[in-house]
Amino acid sequence: MDVNLDEIDERLVRALQDDGRASYETLASVVGLARSTTKARVQRLLREGALRLVGAIHPAVFGLHQLGHVIIETDGPAGPVADEVAKIDEVSFVTTTAGRFAVTAELRAADMAAFARGLARVQAVPGVRSAQTMTYLRIWKDPYFPPGPLESPGPLADIDLDAANHALLEHLRTDGRASFADLASLTGLSPGATRVRVLRLLEAGVVHVGALVRLTPLSRTYTMGFALTFTGDAEPVARKVAGLAEIDCLATGAGWCDAIGTIRVGSLDEVLATLERLRALPGVRTVEAWTHLRAIKEENDRAVPPA
Repeated sequence: MDVNLDEIDERLVRALQDDGRASYETLASVVGLARSTTKARVQRLLREGALRLVGAIHPAVFGLHQLGHVIIETDGPAGPVADEVAKIDEVSFVTTTAGRFAVTAELRAADMAAFARGLARVQAVPGVRSAQTMTYLRIWKDPYFPPGPLESPGPLADIDLDAANHALLEHLRTDGRASFADLASLTGLSPGATRVRVLRLLEAGVVHVGALVRLTPLSRTYTMGFALTFTGDAEPVARKVAGLAEIDCLATGAGWCDAIGTIRVGSLDEVLATLERLRALPGVRTVEAWTHLRAIKEENDRAVPPA
């Protein structure tokens, strides 16, 4: 279902992307509305399918440590290519775009060898002219992903995932705002003990609860992808880029570019202004951008276990 979001809806979405379990009182203070009105707005967005509140589980939980972004040029229409790419197990996200790249995708795999096999499957799809990749080294900002470096064991170094924790994660990945009482019924623990467990999983970066927004061509929001190359060390530039409010996602890595990101704003003027800020940043060598048109596969709210 295609649902238009007004300015207040967008502010609610951004707040929920930061903390999908934020109280209605907190959300009301962000948008300046009464608690009851704010709750009604959120429930309408959920009911109409404009967003889902989900737990994005760190791929390390599933043994997936190699992630990357692929940009695809096609011979002929992009739609059939995107549909076929979306069927590949290692692919977690696919969009069609306006720009030099007809299709973009994200791959998740256990290691570089498995990642390479997934990329080979993408390259073998009929209609793919070329596919270039950037393997992620660090997630700087992503409403559907716990930020941080991707090396093994990641957030699992300091936490033991027993059966109760796995049950909590499995439920949070589909209902990020589930009550502690409902979650407790899954584990046999008390609501208090369950609350401690959930907060520990959130603080450790094992899961991040946020708002998953449907990407549709009828949205009033402009979603722009961009790629950056740097003149030197990526870290100081990436910190500045991630600090911009208009930046929805940012990852750095190695490959055809140094960083991949997404701009999410309400007008073309804001798109231009954000791109100009990126071009003006010291350390940014080049900026390339494209418009995301429609999501063919959206699984940024979960990591797909290996087959």
